[in-house]
Amino acid sequence: MRGLIVGLGLLMGVSQMAHAALFGDDEARRKIADLQQQVQTQNQATQAAIDELKKNQQALEQRYTQSLTDMLGKIDALNQQISRLQGQLEVANHNIDMTQQRQKDLYADTDGRLRKLESGAPAATADAAQPASGAVTEAPASSSEAKDLDAANALLQASKFKESFDAYQKFLQAYPASTHAADAMYGLGFSQFSLKNYKAAIATQQKLLKQYPDSAKAPEASFNIANSQIQLADIDGAKKTLRDLISQYPKSDVIPRAQSRLKVLESIKR
Repeated sequence: MRGLIVGLGLLMGVSQMAHAALFGDDEARRKIADLQQQVQTQNQATQAAIDELKKNQQALEQRYTQSLTDMLGKIDALNQQISRLQGQLEVANHNIDMTQQRQKDLYADTDGRLRKLESGAPAATADAAQPASGAVTEAPASSSEAKDLDAANALLQASKFKESFDAYQKFLQAYPASTHAADAMYGLGFSQFSLKNYKAAIATQQKLLKQYPDSAKAPEASFNIANSQIQLADIDGAKKTLRDLISQYPKSDVIPRAQSRLKVLESIKR
Protein backbone atom coordinates (compact mmCIF):
# COMPACT_ATOMS: atom_id res chain seq x y z
CA MET A 1 0.00 0.00 0.00
CA ARG A 2 2.73 2.28 0.91
CA GLY A 3 4.40 1.53 -2.35
CA LEU A 4 1.18 2.31 -4.18
CA ILE A 5 0.91 5.70 -2.52
CA VAL A 6 4.48 6.49 -3.39
CA GLY A 7 3.80 5.47 -6.98
CA LEU A 8 0.73 7.64 -7.21
CA GLY A 9 2.66 10.55 -5.78
CA LEU A 10 5.36 10.16 -8.38
CA LEU A 11 2.78 9.93 -11.13
CA MET A 12 1.09 13.12 -9.98
CA GLY A 13 4.40 14.88 -9.80
CA VAL A 14 5.29 13.88 -13.31
CA SER A 15 1.86 14.98 -14.51
CA GLN A 16 2.25 18.37 -12.91
CA MET A 17 5.70 18.78 -14.41
CA ALA A 18 4.37 17.84 -17.83
CA HIS A 19 1.54 20.35 -17.47
CA ALA A 20 3.99 23.06 -16.42
CA ALA A 21 6.24 22.29 -19.36
CA LEU A 22 3.30 22.37 -21.71
CA PHE A 23 2.18 25.73 -20.30
CA GLY A 24 5.72 27.14 -20.73
CA ASP A 25 5.88 26.11 -24.40
CA ASP A 26 2.55 27.84 -25.14
CA GLU A 27 3.76 31.07 -23.55
CA ALA A 28 6.98 30.96 -25.51
CA ARG A 29 5.13 30.33 -28.74
CA ARG A 30 2.80 33.21 -27.98
CA LYS A 31 5.68 35.54 -27.31
CA ILE A 32 7.42 34.38 -30.46
CA ALA A 33 4.22 34.95 -32.44
CA ASP A 34 3.87 38.43 -30.92
CA LEU A 35 7.49 39.20 -31.76
CA GLN A 36 7.04 37.95 -35.31
CA GLN A 37 3.94 40.14 -35.66
CA GLN A 38 5.86 43.14 -34.40
CA VAL A 39 8.71 42.42 -36.78
CA GLN A 40 6.27 41.97 -39.66
CA THR A 41 4.49 45.22 -38.75
CA GLN A 42 7.81 47.03 -38.54
CA ASN A 43 8.90 45.57 -41.86
CA GLN A 44 5.67 46.70 -43.46
CA ALA A 45 6.09 50.19 -42.05
CA THR A 46 9.69 50.29 -43.21
CA GLN A 47 8.72 49.08 -46.68
CA ALA A 48 5.95 51.69 -46.84
CA ALA A 49 8.44 54.38 -45.92
CA ILE A 50 10.86 53.11 -48.54
CA ASP A 51 8.09 53.06 -51.15
CA GLU A 52 7.09 56.62 -50.20
CA LEU A 53 10.70 57.77 -50.49
CA LYS A 54 11.01 56.15 -53.91
CA LYS A 55 7.78 57.78 -54.99
CA ASN A 56 8.99 61.20 -53.81
CA GLN A 57 12.35 60.64 -55.51
CA GLN A 58 10.65 59.76 -58.78
CA ALA A 59 8.44 62.83 -58.52
CA LEU A 60 11.46 65.04 -57.87
CA GLU A 61 13.33 63.47 -60.77
CA GLN A 62 10.36 64.03 -63.04
CA ARG A 63 10.05 67.67 -61.96
CA TYR A 64 13.78 68.23 -62.36
CA THR A 65 13.76 66.56 -65.75
CA GLN A 66 10.76 68.66 -66.83
CA SER A 67 12.34 71.86 -65.50
CA LEU A 68 15.59 71.06 -67.25
CA THR A 69 13.72 70.28 -70.46
CA ASP A 70 11.78 73.55 -70.20
CA MET A 71 14.97 75.49 -69.51
CA LEU A 72 16.75 73.90 -72.45
CA GLY A 73 13.75 74.70 -74.62
CA LYS A 74 13.80 78.34 -73.52
CA ILE A 75 17.55 78.57 -74.11
CA ASP A 76 17.09 77.13 -77.57
CA ALA A 77 14.29 79.61 -78.29
CA LEU A 78 16.45 82.51 -77.07
CA ASN A 79 19.34 81.35 -79.24
CA GLN A 80 17.03 81.24 -82.24
CA GLN A 81 15.73 84.71 -81.42
CA ILE A 82 19.28 86.03 -81.08
CA SER A 83 20.16 84.50 -84.45
CA ARG A 84 17.13 86.18 -86.03
CA LEU A 85 17.99 89.53 -84.44
CA GLN A 86 21.59 89.25 -85.58
CA GLY A 87 20.36 88.56 -89.08
CA GLN A 88 18.02 91.55 -88.93
CA LEU A 89 20.85 93.71 -87.60
CA GLU A 90 23.09 92.68 -90.46
CA VAL A 91 20.34 93.48 -92.94
CA ALA A 92 19.70 96.85 -91.25
CA ASN A 93 23.41 97.71 -91.30
CA HIS A 94 23.58 96.75 -94.96
CA ASN A 95 20.56 98.93 -95.72
CA ILE A 96 22.13 101.84 -93.85
CA ASP A 97 25.34 101.44 -95.83
CA MET A 98 23.36 101.30 -99.07
CA THR A 99 21.31 104.35 -98.10
CA GLN A 100 24.40 106.34 -97.18
CA GLN A 101 26.04 105.36 -100.46
CA ARG A 102 22.91 106.36 -102.41
CA GLN A 103 22.89 109.70 -100.60
CA LYS A 104 26.53 110.27 -101.51
CA ASP A 105 25.88 109.29 -105.11
CA LEU A 106 22.80 111.48 -105.23
CA TYR A 107 24.66 114.45 -103.83
CA ALA A 108 27.55 113.95 -106.25
CA ASP A 109 25.09 113.73 -109.15
CA THR A 110 23.19 116.78 -107.95
CA ASP A 111 26.33 118.81 -107.46
CA GLY A 112 27.61 117.81 -110.89
CA ARG A 113 24.35 118.74 -112.57
CA LEU A 114 24.27 122.08 -110.76
CA ARG A 115 27.77 122.87 -111.96
CA LYS A 116 26.92 121.85 -115.49
CA LEU A 117 23.43 123.26 -115.92
CA GLU A 118 23.53 126.53 -114.01
CA SER A 119 24.86 128.74 -116.78
CA GLY A 120 26.95 131.49 -115.34
CA ALA A 121 25.92 130.62 -111.77
CA PRO A 122 28.22 129.03 -109.16
CA ALA A 123 27.57 125.43 -108.18
CA ALA A 124 25.59 124.55 -105.08
CA THR A 125 28.58 124.39 -102.80
CA ALA A 126 30.47 127.29 -104.32
CA ASP A 127 27.37 129.48 -104.45
CA ALA A 128 26.69 128.90 -100.79
CA ALA A 129 30.29 129.05 -99.68
CA GLN A 130 30.44 132.85 -99.87
CA PRO A 131 27.84 135.27 -98.52
CA ALA A 132 25.68 136.81 -101.21
CA SER A 133 26.00 140.47 -101.93
CA GLY A 134 24.31 142.30 -99.11
CA ALA A 135 23.72 139.01 -97.28
CA VAL A 136 25.39 140.44 -94.18
CA THR A 137 24.49 144.02 -93.54
CA GLU A 138 27.27 146.40 -92.64
CA ALA A 139 26.18 148.05 -89.43
CA PRO A 140 27.21 151.63 -88.67
CA ALA A 141 30.35 151.57 -86.54
CA SER A 142 28.96 153.91 -83.92
CA SER A 143 28.76 151.63 -80.89
CA SER A 144 30.35 148.56 -79.33
CA GLU A 145 27.39 146.57 -80.65
CA ALA A 146 28.03 147.70 -84.20
CA LYS A 147 31.76 147.13 -83.83
CA ASP A 148 31.20 143.58 -82.62
CA LEU A 149 28.94 142.86 -85.59
CA ASP A 150 31.45 144.45 -87.97
CA ALA A 151 34.17 142.19 -86.55
CA ALA A 152 32.02 139.08 -87.01
CA ASN A 153 31.16 140.13 -90.59
CA ALA A 154 34.84 140.67 -91.37
CA LEU A 155 35.68 137.17 -90.14
CA LEU A 156 32.94 135.70 -92.32
CA GLN A 157 34.10 137.61 -95.39
CA ALA A 158 37.63 136.34 -94.72
CA SER A 159 36.31 132.74 -94.67
CA LYS A 160 37.33 132.32 -91.05
CA PHE A 161 34.18 130.41 -90.34
CA LYS A 162 35.04 128.97 -86.93
CA GLU A 163 35.97 132.41 -85.69
CA SER A 164 32.93 134.02 -87.28
CA PHE A 165 30.70 131.37 -85.70
CA ASP A 166 32.09 132.20 -82.26
CA ALA A 167 31.77 135.94 -82.92
CA TYR A 168 28.14 135.79 -84.04
CA GLN A 169 27.26 133.52 -81.14
CA LYS A 170 28.81 135.92 -78.63
CA PHE A 171 27.03 138.83 -80.31
CA LEU A 172 23.62 137.17 -79.97
CA GLN A 173 24.34 136.34 -76.33
CA ALA A 174 25.47 139.88 -75.57
CA TYR A 175 22.77 141.69 -77.59
CA PRO A 176 19.68 139.43 -77.77
CA ALA A 177 17.37 142.39 -78.41
CA SER A 178 19.60 144.03 -81.01
CA THR A 179 18.03 145.43 -84.18
CA HIS A 180 20.80 143.52 -85.97
CA ALA A 181 19.96 140.17 -84.32
CA ALA A 182 18.58 138.78 -87.59
CA ASP A 183 21.82 139.75 -89.38
CA ALA A 184 23.88 138.01 -86.70
CA MET A 185 21.64 134.94 -86.72
CA TYR A 186 21.98 134.64 -90.50
CA GLY A 187 25.75 134.97 -90.19
CA LEU A 188 25.74 132.29 -87.49
CA GLY A 189 23.77 129.90 -89.67
CA PHE A 190 25.96 130.64 -92.68
CA SER A 191 29.08 129.94 -90.61
CA GLN A 192 27.59 126.60 -89.55
CA PHE A 193 26.88 125.78 -93.19
CA SER A 194 30.45 126.65 -94.15
CA LEU A 195 31.69 124.39 -91.34
CA LYS A 196 29.56 121.60 -92.90
CA ASN A 197 27.29 121.46 -89.89
CA TYR A 198 24.25 121.45 -92.16
CA LYS A 199 21.62 120.32 -89.68
CA ALA A 200 22.63 123.05 -87.24
CA ALA A 201 22.60 125.60 -90.07
CA ILE A 202 19.04 124.60 -90.97
CA ALA A 203 17.94 124.90 -87.33
CA THR A 204 19.50 128.37 -87.00
CA GLN A 205 18.00 129.71 -90.22
CA GLN A 206 14.59 128.24 -89.33
CA LYS A 207 14.82 130.05 -86.00
CA LEU A 208 15.54 133.28 -87.90
CA LEU A 209 12.49 132.74 -90.13
CA LYS A 210 10.32 132.11 -87.08
CA GLN A 211 11.51 135.10 -85.06
CA TYR A 212 12.13 137.54 -87.91
CA PRO A 213 9.88 136.52 -90.84
CA ASP A 214 9.89 140.08 -92.25
CA SER A 215 13.64 140.56 -92.00
CA ALA A 216 15.64 141.32 -95.11
CA LYS A 217 17.64 138.22 -94.21
CA ALA A 218 14.62 135.90 -94.40
CA PRO A 219 14.94 135.11 -98.16
CA GLU A 220 18.69 134.46 -97.84
CA ALA A 221 18.02 132.29 -94.79
CA SER A 222 15.54 130.18 -96.80
CA PHE A 223 18.04 129.87 -99.64
CA ASN A 224 20.71 128.76 -97.16
CA ILE A 225 18.30 126.16 -95.80
CA ALA A 226 17.76 124.79 -99.33
CA ASN A 227 21.51 124.60 -99.89
CA SER A 228 21.94 122.76 -96.59
CA GLN A 229 19.23 120.29 -97.58
CA ILE A 230 21.00 119.66 -100.88
CA GLN A 231 24.20 118.89 -98.96
CA LEU A 232 22.21 116.40 -96.88
CA ALA A 233 20.78 114.84 -100.09
CA ASP A 234 17.28 115.94 -99.04
CA ILE A 235 16.32 116.92 -102.57
CA ASP A 236 12.57 116.85 -101.95
CA GLY A 237 13.02 119.08 -98.92
CA ALA A 238 15.23 121.48 -100.88
CA LYS A 239 12.68 121.75 -103.69
CA LYS A 240 9.89 122.52 -101.22
CA THR A 241 12.03 125.15 -99.50
CA LEU A 242 12.82 126.82 -102.81
CA ARG A 243 9.18 126.79 -103.89
CA ASP A 244 8.16 128.36 -100.56
CA LEU A 245 10.93 130.95 -100.93
CA ILE A 246 9.80 131.94 -104.42
CA SER A 247 6.18 132.13 -103.28
CA GLN A 248 6.78 134.10 -100.07
CA TYR A 249 9.47 136.51 -101.26
CA PRO A 250 8.84 137.02 -104.99
CA LYS A 251 10.64 140.39 -105.10
CA SER A 252 13.79 139.30 -103.29
CA ASP A 253 17.17 139.55 -105.02
CA VAL A 254 17.72 135.87 -104.29
CA ILE A 255 14.74 134.75 -106.41
CA PRO A 256 16.69 134.33 -109.72
CA ARG A 257 19.15 132.02 -107.99
CA ALA A 258 16.35 130.15 -106.25
CA GLN A 259 14.49 129.66 -109.54
CA SER A 260 17.64 128.44 -111.28
CA ARG A 261 18.41 126.06 -108.43
CA LEU A 262 14.85 124.71 -108.40
CA LYS A 263 14.92 124.16 -112.17
CA VAL A 264 18.06 122.09 -111.88
CA LEU A 265 16.71 120.03 -109.00
CA GLU A 266 13.47 119.31 -110.83
CA SER A 267 15.42 118.11 -113.87
CA ILE A 268 17.08 115.39 -111.80
CA LYS A 269 15.44 111.99 -112.10
CA ARG A 270 16.08 109.68 -109.18
